[in-house]
Amino acid sequence: MTNGTSAAFIWSIAELLRGDYKQSDYGKVVLPFTLLRRLDCVLAPTKQAVLDQYESLKDAGYDITYFLMAASGHQFYNTSPLDFGRLLGDPNNLKANLVGYIGAFSPNARDIFERYDFEAEIDRLDRANLLFQVV
Repeated sequence: MTNGTSAAFIWSIAELLRGDYKQSDYGKVVLPFTLLRRLDCVLAPTKQAVLDQYESLKDAGYDITYFLMAASGHQFYNTSPLDFGRLLGDPNNLKANLVGYIGAFSPNARDIFERYDFEAEIDRLDRANLLFQVV
């Protein structure tokens, strides 16, 4: 996708929000979802390495953050076996799985979504039957 195509796609989500959201609130959905998808894509190549490292060290009794960041190749990671494709594969549990997926990010990445109060937006999208379409 080109930048123009990506931008058009991202903002087309605003059309889904029309009626349930004020125009000034579109960013509360579009920005965190854009970031979430970007983090998902960035972590995809090392996803299995992070999961393997996490499984081998999760009961170690010490902080394993450094090892997980090394496995991801970035300053953040996600220990959930889920990704966007798997989230969409279980539409009946999308809300719970999405919240769990976000909760499995490293604290520094998770903090961004907490500052957006993103869980409240996920809940609002779910109540409006828009969550699956937006994801």
